[in-house]
Amino acid sequence: MNTKPMIALDFSTAEETKTFLTLFKDEELYVKLGMELYYQNGPEIVKWVKNLGHEIFLDLKLHDIPNTVYRAMKGLAALDIDMINVHASGGSQMMKAAKEGIMEGTPNKSNLPKLIAVTQLTSTTEEAMRNEQLIQASLMDSVLHYAKNTCEAGLDGVVCSAWEAAKIKEITSSDFLCVTPGIRPAGASIGDQQRVATPQKAHEMGSSYIVVGRPITQASNPVEVYQSIKRQWNGE
Repeated sequence: MNTKPMIALDFSTAEETKTFLTLFKDEELYVKLGMELYYQNGPEIVKWVKNLGHEIFLDLKLHDIPNTVYRAMKGLAALDIDMINVHASGGSQMMKAAKEGIMEGTPNKSNLPKLIAVTQLTSTTEEAMRNEQLIQASLMDSVLHYAKNTCEAGLDGVVCSAWEAAKIKEITSSDFLCVTPGIRPAGASIGDQQRVATPQKAHEMGSSYIVVGRPITQASNPVEVYQSIKRQWNGE
């Protein structure tokens, strides 16, 4: 279990991001930079955040043919990130190509970014999965199937809900990473998430990392909320 909750920097502009991170000037964070921020600001925002001393999960969810993902991942690995992801539904060959790209693109070969794969988004319900993806297995079985494929492809872990973490570790290994978004403190709005859990519950169910966005970034006192979630996540 990582002791620092990941903060999802769900902002559009570099200015918003810099204003927010200024609040944490005395704290080394683990932050998630997603599509909204990266697509509108490019690699420079990654470099800027990294220069502040924060760890970075670059959440771009690559999903394309193996060669395209290989070449994209090779370039992204050069940004000195700590974690990055693909969609497990892209298949084993695509995931292996992503791993190859990371290995070739990382300047310091002894410090490769963690490569993980999205199973089913935590905004996905079983009904939506069956009706829209035409997957007739249970949502849990679908997640476990993707997790097993991800492990066999040589990746470090998956993105899943906290409710699936324990079973994923049972069919993979205890050190297989389960990065769990959809984390909401008790009483917080779930927004567009569906398979949610509190930080304490995620701790109990075996999450390796938790990702928290709006409950922190939209709080009136983000530092105070972050510290509270951090205590809950660490079982204090």
